[in-house]
Amino acid sequence: MKILPNNSKLSYIGRIDWSNPEEPVFVFPCTSVSMHFIGNTLKVYLKNNNAYWDNYLGCIVDGRHFALLLPKDGSVSLDIGIEPLENNEHKVLFFKRQDSCHEITFLGFEIDDDGKLLDMPAKPERKIEVYGDSVSAGEVSEAVKYIGKEDPEHNGEYSNSWYSYAWMVARRLNAQIHDIAQGGIALMDNTGYFNEPEQIGIETAWDKIRYNPVLGKTTEWDFSRYIPQLVIVAIGQNDSYPYDYMKEDYNSEKALIWKEHYKKFIQKIRSKYENAYIICCTTLLEHDKNWDNAISGVVKELNDKKISQYLFKRNGCGTPGHLRIPEAGEMAQELCNYIISLGIEEW
Repeated sequence: MKILPNNSKLSYIGRIDWSNPEEPVFVFPCTSVSMHFIGNTLKVYLKNNNAYWDNYLGCIVDGRHFALLLPKDGSVSLDIGIEPLENNEHKVLFFKRQDSCHEITFLGFEIDDDGKLLDMPAKPERKIEVYGDSVSAGEVSEAVKYIGKEDPEHNGEYSNSWYSYAWMVARRLNAQIHDIAQGGIALMDNTGYFNEPEQIGIETAWDKIRYNPVLGKTTEWDFSRYIPQLVIVAIGQNDSYPYDYMKEDYNSEKALIWKEHYKKFIQKIRSKYENAYIICCTTLLEHDKNWDNAISGVVKELNDKKISQYLFKRNGCGTPGHLRIPEAGEMAQELCNYIISLGIEEW
């Protein structure tokens, strides 16, 4: 029995391109589709659009986690191993492990001809949105032998958004998540690492669904589709490339320009979400403290009781490489405690 993507018993979370209801496009990490069904066979149909690295589909089937290597480009059907259960009722979640190093077009599922789709539980009322870079995307998170160390050589196989601090926070607080995170991205265009040598900043990507020019035409996001009560902005890690002007001179012209752009970016988010709490932060990844000082100054200037800064206990000095699973968990726990302390009314 074929189950098309627009079936009402499928449950989606994430900023998805729904321009074709029968071919939704997954771009951002943590984007997911889930279902409950009765049966003992399962196939998933999709297309992959590769920009770089190897690409993997994240799967959780009846609590078992695994990843499936995708073809570089083109359509594919994947047989998913199902272990027979006593009542043959299965719970499956498929999700985007990586950022816009690729896009996935979801084309549907197939289960037994005599199988049955079950109703899904309601989505959580709590909604979180994250704007960030590779740390927020869970890049290289599974390289647990390299905790507190530089990254190993890799080609995408260690990246898993499930283990990003962002998704950990959402799960622990029982919230939906839109994880607008891209490896290498900085605040402004022409800085950071993403899409070198014509770098694209979060200022350009934040209001898009599709933003990687290698993968095709950019598409705009309709902000009315998802109104979070909490927004986390974790930008400021890659902005020191190609030159760490904030470290060299906190009051330089470039530093002042960055602070003004950061302020305008937060104001743009506020214009979309008038009542949301906004947390400004960086991460445990090593960086100069002047970036956090710059964020602190902007937060004070904004003078908004629902906009705050959070500094982690090991902020900017926790690791020279990407956060591994335990380090992301450390960040997530601190953030959860802080979020709870905010007393968000809608929660």
